[in-house]
Order: sequence, then structure tokens, then C-alpha cells
Amino acid sequence: MPRSTRVRTVAFALTAFSTLTALVAFAAATAPATATTGPSKGNAAAAKAIFTSKCIVCHKADGSGGVKLTGNPTPNWKDPKTWADPKRTDDYLRDCITNGKTPSGMVAWGKTGQIKPPDIENLIAYIHTLKPAKAPAKAAAAAPAKTTTK
Repeated sequence: MPRSTRVRTVAFALTAFSTLTALVAFAAATAPATATTGPSKGNAAAAKAIFTSKCIVCHKADGSGGVKLTGNPTPNWKDPKTWADPKRTDDYLRDCITNGKTPSGMVAWGKTGQIKPPDIENLIAYIHTLKPAKAPAKAAAAAPAKTTTK
């Protein structure tokens, strides 16, 4: 094989290899991340700064919410009724933060790329820290004592 043909063959192979490598890298970078479901394993402490910079405008610093930007007020994370709502799962929170909720004015932080998936998990963990402490169950001692007669 003449030298010039060999050089062209090697150059073509290198070009094809680099193009293939670039396509694989592009596909990996643009592929949707594997959807996380179930309870968040995020780090609440890591999300405090994100919550402070992006969330308190609508959800308030203490998480009490109530801001009405559009039709619905933002949730009050301090209210036990909010947490009693069966739809308020980590999957629901993940969807809200990622995709937004137009009726309430919630921004699609994940879709816009402003908050990355690991930080969404951290925010979910942080939101859980805003949950009110459960009131202790009334002790049986608080109930009037029954007297038995024989």
C-alpha cells in the first residue's frame, strides 16, 4: 500500500474514532438522568444555601409559605395538615421541583437546569426538616383513672 494511502486511512480512522467518541460523550451528557423515585437520600445541610437563595421568596425562610403568586398559595411546610396530605410524597416534591407547577407559579428548577438532580434530592431532605415535630401522644395517665368496684 502506498504511503499516502496509508496516511489517509489512518487519518480517516482517527477522525471516525474521535467523531464516535464525541457522539458518545454528547449522548451521555444530554441523556435524561435515571429518574430517582422513593424517599430522598439527600443531604439537608447541603440544601440550606439553595433554599435560601432560590426558595424563600415564595416559601419563606421558615417554610411557612402562603405566598399566592397565581391561583394557589405555596404550601406551609410547618402545618401538619400539609404533611398529612397523601400526595405530598418525595416523588411529588421531586416532580414539583423538577417540572414546576404552573397553577401555583412553581418554577421548573430542574428542567431549566438551575437546580441539578442531586441538589433536588438535597432540597427534598431540607423540606423534611421544616416538618413540625409530632406532638407527643397523650399519656394514658392524662385520662381519668377508672375505679373498679367489687
